[in-house]
Amino acid sequence: MDKKEAVEAIKKYVRAANYITTIQIYLQDNFLLKHNLNFEHIKPRLLGHWGTCPGINFVYGNLNYLIKKHNARILFVLGVGHGFPALQANLFLENSLSKYYKKAYKNLNGLAYIAKNFCWPYGFPSHSNPGAPGVILEGGELGYSLSTSYGAALDNPDLIVACLIGDGEAETGPLSASWHLNKFLDPTKNGVVLPILHLNGYKISGPTIFGRMSNKELSSLFYGYGYDPIIVEGDNIYENMINSLEYCYSSILKLKKSKVVAPRLPMIILKTPKGWTGIKELNGNKIEGNCLSHQVVAKNAKSDLTELKALEDWLISYNFNELFNGKFSKDIELVIPKLKYCMGMNEFVCKKLNLPSIRKIRKFYEEFNKPGESSSVSMIRIGKYLSEIFKLNNNFRLMSPDETYSNKLDDVFKNTKRCFVWPLEKWDKDFSSYGKVIEVLSEHCLQGITQGYILTGRHAVFSSYEAFVEIVSSMADQYEKFLKTSREVPWRKDVASFNYILTSSGWRQEHNGFSHQNPNFISGRLNKNGISKVYFPPDANSALVVLEECLKSRNRINVIVCGKTLEPLWLNLGEAEKEFKSGLMTWDFASDKNPDLVFVGIGDYLTKECLAAISYLKKYLPELRLRFVNVIEVSALGIGENKHLENYFTNDKPVIFNYEGYPHDIEALLFKFGNVSRFNVHGYIEKGSTTTPFDMHVRNKTDRFNLAIDALNILAKFSAVNIAKASNLIRIFKDKLKYHNEYIIKNGVDLPEVQDWKWERKF
Repeated sequence: MDKKEAVEAIKKYVRAANYITTIQIYLQDNFLLKHNLNFEHIKPRLLGHWGTCPGINFVYGNLNYLIKKHNARILFVLGVGHGFPALQANLFLENSLSKYYKKAYKNLNGLAYIAKNFCWPYGFPSHSNPGAPGVILEGGELGYSLSTSYGAALDNPDLIVACLIGDGEAETGPLSASWHLNKFLDPTKNGVVLPILHLNGYKISGPTIFGRMSNKELSSLFYGYGYDPIIVEGDNIYENMINSLEYCYSSILKLKKSKVVAPRLPMIILKTPKGWTGIKELNGNKIEGNCLSHQVVAKNAKSDLTELKALEDWLISYNFNELFNGKFSKDIELVIPKLKYCMGMNEFVCKKLNLPSIRKIRKFYEEFNKPGESSSVSMIRIGKYLSEIFKLNNNFRLMSPDETYSNKLDDVFKNTKRCFVWPLEKWDKDFSSYGKVIEVLSEHCLQGITQGYILTGRHAVFSSYEAFVEIVSSMADQYEKFLKTSREVPWRKDVASFNYILTSSGWRQEHNGFSHQNPNFISGRLNKNGISKVYFPPDANSALVVLEECLKSRNRINVIVCGKTLEPLWLNLGEAEKEFKSGLMTWDFASDKNPDLVFVGIGDYLTKECLAAISYLKKYLPELRLRFVNVIEVSALGIGENKHLENYFTNDKPVIFNYEGYPHDIEALLFKFGNVSRFNVHGYIEKGSTTTPFDMHVRNKTDRFNLAIDALNILAKFSAVNIAKASNLIRIFKDKLKYHNEYIIKNGVDLPEVQDWKWERKF
């Protein structure tokens, strides 16, 4: 069809989509207005947002025409979560919805089904969700659409990701940073993101910033961001949109064939009125083109005759009966692509990673004769392993906020580079347009990229400082909800797990100070049930075992917490694998039978302090019977779900935990195991500053001396140690703490006794 015919067909398609959108919000009956609208036809609760929906329908219809014309492969990412009734209307029209919901077929019954069940208990939610075909973003919390889109486009060379961004969403910090992600995608090797910034001018109760900027300001801003912005607006908006999308598509094809530095990708700035085609005025108030169209217009339509009549006139204005008579008109069908090209039919299969064996490649792990006699750096070992993964795979990425070197992952650059497609200087190191490592100082962007990359069938690791990954806690919560819901959708395919590596923990951020000491992200993940697992490998060999298993897992969030300093090796690979399977393990080399007290270490630095406390106690009280238990995974395999904890913690003996994060994480889990008074949890208690590594433990009472003091007080209470002897030893350990304090103030470093300590079993 020629352009004029195409415009008319798209107009009819958008009218139909607008009508279907509106009846989802309002009607529970009389869906074709065969009768005069009355109160009984209106839903008892009016939910959903109208204002942004007409623009979504306009964009979707025009994208459908582009796909139909070119058989283009386009993924649609909707940033405006509240616009879901519009997205669902389009999924219904293109028939992708009926593939998964048999009652949603394109006829009157299907129309009634989706309208009645929108925002209805056990029906369709109000936001984009995993139950909607083609969706990889919830959109309920705004700001993540563009970064998720860039993640989907990475290593997907045949894909165009059309990302529709609301102008309210564009005000968020995460979205504002995401514009710069065009600097990390070489269009000749990856897919392309087509941002469509939808300016309807208003948020829920006032104007948007972008909506009040002039066209010159908008064009200048986005040109400066590295885009080729096209503004679509005005009386001939349908013709302009067809021409603009055709220009964008042509530009993308040219960019994919020509290698250029700083490729300038097209984007569209779409300007339409808020609530376009809806009620113009109501009760003396301007509705269309104003914030009052943001949510439910005529919200009293079930009880107010004036508002009911306004709604009826609005619905009649679409002349839906001209477009639908048991089936949709030929003009509308002309806009819809073949089913396999429809945007709701995008499916991505997770291809397995080719993982190197940690046992077969000697450089990965460390051998030793006795626990604690040798040392290694967990993050260096992880870097060697990740480097080999890059060598063997093309569907894997490492995300890091400018910390790959700092986090001791340098070895990855033996087999890949940092990705950058903007100008480079001759002295820049480890950069290339094809690199698989993405570094940008925005954890929000990295979280979004990783989500988009994983949800489109690939694998990734996100490495960050422990304190600053907390920036994306809310995003991680949203993603966890997405995964949890996906598990309940039978046709959703498995995806690789989202793997975080948290390093530079607060226990070794004494040089950077209080601002760098925050384990709260761990607490957030432990508060969830079933999706997240948090691992605390006690040494480098354990870290490799944990990482390998996490990379094999599916449909989870894995958090691996490990240090980047030289620390003792406690377990060989076989022992580490055994502990991983059960989540926790008694370390026989540091344990007696029938213990008087149990120490539990959770975290590499905390484990070392536990073992040091045991060595001091046994030095002074060799007759004392102690057990050491290490927990490698708290959330499920370890403390959280283990039904045989008495095998580790006994039934009645006191237990002292030394834990990486906040004590309440563990305390909350222990309530289910009865007699909680015998459990004493040490952990981070917000005591920090610029100090020495050991003093970080002293300030938070996770050090060997405070642990020993705690143990002596408890053992004296349980009559396992003579009170006088306990008091004498407590005085000795307090003197050591006092001397420690004096020594670091004078010398600026920790005591040689602490720095040079090694595990020796002399009992």
